[in-house]
Parts: sequence; structure tokens; C-alpha cells
Amino acid sequence: MKITLTPNEARVIGCLIEKEITAPDQYPLSLNALTNACNQKSNRDPVLELDESTIRQTVDGLVKRYLVSAGSGFGNRVTKYRHRFCNTDFGDLKLSRQETAIVCELLLRGPQTPGELRIRTERLGGFSDVQEVENTLAKLMERDEPLVAKLPREPGKRESRFMHLFFGENQPATIGVNTETDSEPRGSDHERLDRLERLVAELAETVDRLQRQLAERAPESRDGR
Repeated sequence: MKITLTPNEARVIGCLIEKEITAPDQYPLSLNALTNACNQKSNRDPVLELDESTIRQTVDGLVKRYLVSAGSGFGNRVTKYRHRFCNTDFGDLKLSRQETAIVCELLLRGPQTPGELRIRTERLGGFSDVQEVENTLAKLMERDEPLVAKLPREPGKRESRFMHLFFGENQPATIGVNTETDSEPRGSDHERLDRLERLVAELAETVDRLQRQLAERAPESRDGR
């Protein structure tokens, strides 16, 4: 049966997966470290301000569902948490390194384009180009129980976004709705950085598309000589 998560559970699981990959020396995470990770201002959308009590309640629920384990190491009284969400002996969900990177990023930032995913998963999985991201997304959508879905392309946008399906039928109302416009003021460094990331992602998609087109035309050019 496919896993379903609340938004707070998705944030906790996403953070545990991320830190397992990017900061293995600090993993598993204490409650304080997990709270800081959930409230991190970079690579999070939306940016949250969850207190330790909320995080504790969330992880306790995940522990009961065997999606997170809690324990303390030898000589360490601090309880630390690790995920059992995927690629463990305790669950059936098995993902490749690149599939894990995409799912983690979608859990942390919500719907994104392939270009955005390529840039933002650099430390998690690493993709050579946008086509490789699209191929991995296709695999996630073609599973017996799809983990990812493609959203309708928004008016004025060149690329469609992809979202994870771990919210089940209780999708947050904001998913699929883009409230930003180019004319809206951006009031914080985080928002300006996010806008810049999207611009870079769009440029990367354009470059990859042009490179593929040139590669496809190269054999024709050689045959014509």
C-alpha cells in the first residue's frame, strides 16, 4: 500500500532523507537538529517555523507507522531519528539514487519543473541533463503505484511541473496553483533567490533542448557532405 503523508510528515521525511545523503556524519538527527532542518530557509517551500513540540508529535506518529525509527547510540542520551521511508529492510519502497533525489526534493519544495529538479538535486543524486531528469520522472510515474504526477502547464509557463503523490487525496489547496507573477514585489532574500533559481532552471532547460536538437541534426549534416 502506498505511503500517505501530511505536509509536516513530508517535511520531516524529506529532511531525514536529505541529511542522510548530504550530511552522513550528522545523521541520524536529534530532535533539535531535525527541527532546524525542517525550518531551514534554503531549499524549503514553504519556509516553516515549527516548534520542537510539533516536530516531536510528528515523528512520534511516524515512529508508530514504522516510517521513522528513534534510538540513542552507545553513551549518548539524546534520542536521534532516522527514516525508514525507502531503501531499508523495514519497507517495500525501493528507489534508485536518482529516484530518491527527486522524491526528496519534491517532499521538501513541492511541485517543480525538470530543470529546477536538475539544479536542486545536484547534491542528492546528480543528473547530467534535463532529459535524464525527465526519464527518471517517467519511471516514477510508470510504477504500479505511481509516486509522481505531471501537473497541467500553467498559463504563460513553458514547462510543466511535477508533484509527488504522497499526500494522497488530501493534497494541500496551494498545489498546482501558482500565485506569483513577474510584477509582484519580492520582499526577502529567500524569495529573490528562489526566483533566480527558477530563471537559471529555465535557462538550463533551454540549453539542454538546443544541445539535443544540435545532436540530432549532426548525423544529417555528416550525411549531406
